[in-house]
Amino acid sequence: MMRMKPNYEQMMAVAIEEARTGLAEGGIPIGAALFDSGGQLLGRGHNRRVQDDDPSIHGETDAFRKSGRQESYRGTIMVTTLAPCWYCSGLVRQFGIGTVVIGEAENFRGGIDWLSENGVEIVDMNSSECSRMLREYIDAHPDVWNEDIGEETAEIAL
Repeated sequence: MMRMKPNYEQMMAVAIEEARTGLAEGGIPIGAALFDSGGQLLGRGHNRRVQDDDPSIHGETDAFRKSGRQESYRGTIMVTTLAPCWYCSGLVRQFGIGTVVIGEAENFRGGIDWLSENGVEIVDMNSSECSRMLREYIDAHPDVWNEDIGEETAEIAL
């Protein structure tokens, strides 16, 4: 029996919807969803660092937490609107998530090279919508973005 490839476009639509929700709440527009190998949604979430004043709630961690306990994560697919940061890349490796589908890696490359080097399949959708949505946010809120990725904002010398 031939197994059908999951529909990454439909999966990404869930993550984009989450990113839009985060933006509407006043947060960083990064959304994610975790699916099983057959494309069944396990959990979805978005970056809620600003909304919840919690630096650990990135899109991927929110989706992962909302997925509940799984016997194994080996066949799961993490779908995220942006390449995962080192923190979220560590989550992928820790639990053996086999595939990460990203909306874009132009605004931030994160740990995708490291993930790929360690056997995680990376699928880059090169979504102009994901790229534009985050670029507009970064341009409007560079301080919040730098905080999100662990970068210090340069201070202006007086």
